[in-house]
Amino acid sequence: MLPAPSTDALAHSQCVVSHLRALIADAGGWVPFSRYMEAALYAPSLGYYAAGATKFGAAGAFVTAPELTPLFGRTLARAIAPVLVETGGEVLELGAGSGRLAADVLGELERLDTLPTRYCILDVSADLAARQRDTIARERPHLVERVRWLTTLPEHFSGVILGNEVLDALPAELVHWTEAGPQARGVAIEGDRFGWQDRPIADPALRARAEALGLVPGYLTEINLATDALIASLAACLDRGLILMLDYGFGASEYYHPQRHMGTLRAHYRHHALDDPFYLPGLCDLTAHVDFSAVARAGQAAGLTLAGYASQANFLLNSGLAELLMAISPTDAAVYLPQSNAVQRLVSPAEMGELFKVIALTKGAVAPLAGFARGDRRHTL
Repeated sequence: MLPAPSTDALAHSQCVVSHLRALIADAGGWVPFSRYMEAALYAPSLGYYAAGATKFGAAGAFVTAPELTPLFGRTLARAIAPVLVETGGEVLELGAGSGRLAADVLGELERLDTLPTRYCILDVSADLAARQRDTIARERPHLVERVRWLTTLPEHFSGVILGNEVLDALPAELVHWTEAGPQARGVAIEGDRFGWQDRPIADPALRARAEALGLVPGYLTEINLATDALIASLAACLDRGLILMLDYGFGASEYYHPQRHMGTLRAHYRHHALDDPFYLPGLCDLTAHVDFSAVARAGQAAGLTLAGYASQANFLLNSGLAELLMAISPTDAAVYLPQSNAVQRLVSPAEMGELFKVIALTKGAVAPLAGFARGDRRHTL
């Protein structure tokens, strides 16, 4: 049984539904799924990420790695510190969530004496930006002046661009293979409900990507052109440094495996994963797993170097996660056990350790990251 929304939450969802219905009607009765997903997540003051509902932690729809333990952010700080020293650059975090990761990264960089002059955060949600300010001001009050919030990418940037669970929330195209070839799956209005409707693919780039996959009739999957655009934009602004992305997903051979013929699109509602992306719009997160082969291709096409690809478990362990845990005395069970359990979730193959991956793209001279010293799988992409 799914948790019932509050009266206010249900009223908000109904406003989002009205907005989506108007959007579809204005488009002639049909929109590609990417347009529906974009509006459901990011429509100003309405979308899941643009409105004021709690998104992260026990009260939200899901728990991200930074919410589990500060050791996650501290480990990432250790991973990127050499790049900051080498480039003399800054940190730019994309989609910083509650601000928990930024606070933990800043704290560890300070301990390592590698604080950047600025820690920039780019987030589309004014509500989340306010929460991030509150978190950092509470956790690192003496460092809050180093943090800058951006609404667009800078024209030039050197250092580290960091994104944790950003790519999975980019609006994805849905493609359905039929006897007549691949079709764009979109959203139409069916009475008082939303429904699926396939149409010929109008976008030449999407059609070329779909035809290149050559999947069998009946196969349904996501193709995320927004990821290509984001990586190209990041490459254009990066003068020298590292783009480090952590997310759940696969290389192309796994992503488009015959057993994954229904795709990876999911709605997340208060710690429940649902197959119905039309459930309570505005109250649900919508995500699709990441095709890391496509991320690598997009980076290389934009002039970046693929510098590593590994499971989250390998990357975090290579970067010193176990050592940080061991620095906590096991005799203090109240402190040690929650952190030990959280680390287990981060690295266990049955939890986040294998499904989540880390990909690194670099521009200019950047030394190899210790996080890929063992278990680098870039050859599989």
